[in-house]
Amino acid sequence: MAVVLAAVVVEPAAGGDLTAEMIKDAARIQAELDRIQEIHAAGIARPMRSVAFTEGELNSWLAVLLEADRDDVLRELALKLFDDNRVEGRAFVDLSGASLPLGLKPRLNIFFSGKVIVRDAAAKIDLDKLFLEGQAIPVVLLDAIIAAAAAWGKSDAGSIMDWVALPPGLKDLRSRRGGLILYY
Repeated sequence: MAVVLAAVVVEPAAGGDLTAEMIKDAARIQAELDRIQEIHAAGIARPMRSVAFTEGELNSWLAVLLEADRDDVLRELALKLFDDNRVEGRAFVDLSGASLPLGLKPRLNIFFSGKVIVRDAAAKIDLDKLFLEGQAIPVVLLDAIIAAAAAWGKSDAGSIMDWVALPPGLKDLRSRRGGLILYY
């Protein structure tokens, strides 16, 4: 299964390899998020609306965000979107210098699949498969890695099971094969 996940996940650009197209795609998403936040801040009552993005635009936006936050342990993230909020992803984390549990390497490729759940303007990924360097692992081990990053001071403490607030003004999000729809 790890080989299948690795083969189908979109490859992110390596750190520092942002292209003009990626920056343009990321700017489109950020401009929409900023606009949605302005609408929300104005408190104007209006019917729910939506805006759609491609999987490529989303991955470009993630790459630009990660490039801007180079001190973080998460160095790369790429998502493959499917119908019904199903997602597969690849993440590369770098914990060089940290004391890791179970003798783990400091530079790790993580592959995952699951379903994005949205509730009360927050979201989380309900993981059903998780692989670390090609080996299936329990979610609790990934939480131990997150805790190590927090102890090392490179990340805020948390859990892979934590809910994350959606950007202001977003009410919901839905994936479809190759795309994402934001509702505001």
